[in-house]
Amino acid sequence: MCGIVGIVSHSPVAPLIVDALKRLEYRGYDSAGVATIEHGALARRRAEGKLVNLENRLKAEPLDGTIGIGHTRWATHGVPNETNAHPHFSDGVAIVHNGIIENFAELRTELERDGYTFSSQTDTEVVAHLISRELKSGATPVEAAHNTLKRLQGAFALAIMFKGDEDMIVGARNGPPLAVGHGEGEMFLGSDAIALAPFTNSITYLEDGDWAVVRHNNIAIFDMDGNKVERKRQKSIGTAYLVDKGNHRHFMEKEIHEQPEVISHTLAHYLDFTKSAAKPLDLPFDFARIERLAISACGTAYLAGLIGKYWFERYARLPVDIDIASEFRYREMPLSANDAALFISQSGETADTLASLRYCRSQGMTIGAVVNTRESTIAREADVTLPLLAGPEIGVASTKAFTCQLSVMASLAVRAAVARGTVSAEEEKALVRALSETPRYANQVLKTLDGQIETLARDLAHYRHVLYLGRDTSYPLALEGALKLKEISYIHAEGYAAGELKHGPIALIDENMPVIVIAPHDRIFEKTVSNMQEVAARGGKIILITDAKGAAQSTVKTMRTIVLPDMPEIITPIVYALPIQMLAYFTAVFMGTDVDQPRNLAKSVTVE
Repeated sequence: MCGIVGIVSHSPVAPLIVDALKRLEYRGYDSAGVATIEHGALARRRAEGKLVNLENRLKAEPLDGTIGIGHTRWATHGVPNETNAHPHFSDGVAIVHNGIIENFAELRTELERDGYTFSSQTDTEVVAHLISRELKSGATPVEAAHNTLKRLQGAFALAIMFKGDEDMIVGARNGPPLAVGHGEGEMFLGSDAIALAPFTNSITYLEDGDWAVVRHNNIAIFDMDGNKVERKRQKSIGTAYLVDKGNHRHFMEKEIHEQPEVISHTLAHYLDFTKSAAKPLDLPFDFARIERLAISACGTAYLAGLIGKYWFERYARLPVDIDIASEFRYREMPLSANDAALFISQSGETADTLASLRYCRSQGMTIGAVVNTRESTIAREADVTLPLLAGPEIGVASTKAFTCQLSVMASLAVRAAVARGTVSAEEEKALVRALSETPRYANQVLKTLDGQIETLARDLAHYRHVLYLGRDTSYPLALEGALKLKEISYIHAEGYAAGELKHGPIALIDENMPVIVIAPHDRIFEKTVSNMQEVAARGGKIILITDAKGAAQSTVKTMRTIVLPDMPEIITPIVYALPIQMLAYFTAVFMGTDVDQPRNLAKSVTVE
């Protein structure tokens, strides 16, 4: 979502802030801005669109202040234009904000009655005016900030600066992440460690309800009641996130090609390939004793959890309830303290997933976090962190994080099966050996199918609607394929369980409707072939993604058949994810869209 950077220094900060904001571009944004204090007065530059527009503005009108705040905005309240871009000002107060102020309408009405006028459509401007009003009432800047924070409802991260004070930024967190970076005679604020990586690796993460007074040489952190609190200062791994595209055109392409390596790292963390066994895990719950497992996530992570459900139930005979987190958090699901919950999130900051975690915590459940960022809020609030080890994923559309999530879920399912006695020692060895081959198959797919899928994508780019079909674990893959295609190419796509075809979607089939069928040759392959015949009878253009055995046994005429190697059943969802990612990627390239930062999307959704 939006990105925040703040710096208190002794040299000009605007170029550093813009550079830091670039490292937050992966979150998604539609405008940007920087404010500094110059000769005791606030000055700012803002621009609609990409950061290059802000850079050009700063070249024409430089800012020389040694204290500043910057922001990349993803529009919630108000259209994405310069007027709505952050920072927002009000009588000597400058503010940047991530999140949503839920009671902004009533606060705005209150302020308008007091004579305040609003220049933007944002909820953020309300906060600036509230602080300004507190100052006019005689409060000090710190008191004004604190009094205002207590009035706010919703999710927010804030950085606040005051004219005339070149030694203080006030930061606050209630939901979206905010970290303080410690330097030598200078201090930093950032939405995450990535932004601060070039400046420092010494980080203090604010917790929900914290607000901080940040000065050149120190930081004071308080809770919402104004009590001073201590938060751990730790070494950040943010420097690992200083990445570039290398020889690839886009981060997404680079991340697709990194998958054999990162899948290998992830699997090796959970499986002992030498002994062909699942590694013992130091878990706060016993798979053998729990009766149910709750899984919740959003977007692509939810689909990884849905595939995980098949694995847990098939191999470990462990019933799984899985929900989209935005639904889970509100439906008041009955839970037992004797059960466990897993929450899956690439960023570890997804607002709905975090709220669902907290609901499970309130019910006394034991919590596991499957995350890519070990320093994230979800990781810190869980009882155990189960890392993805995918490395930094910059492209908004998830690729390697998804396959690493699948790798973790498969490994955990095997571990659970061993604990519950539902697989024999020989079956455990077979499953682990199969999983150990995943990187090899993934590498083979990338090397052999790249050209075929690029050619297919050139044709697919001419269509405006696409259906994806799959059965069993290929059904969530169909959902993921459709999600990827619509995310980055803007082609309307829908994924369905193949058995649901006759229950409605078949009405859409004609000669202008490509139907992508994901069908490895398995025990239900013939059922999927029957669905393909129904599509073919109505003139639909079939794109079949299968293996050599499936291609040999299918008699249905296809527009194109993509043939993967024959492989063990447990790894098919992981390996088959690659061609559907590649197809979406190449189609988007031919469509000329912004592959890494598709419109209207954010990498980390830190508000509802």
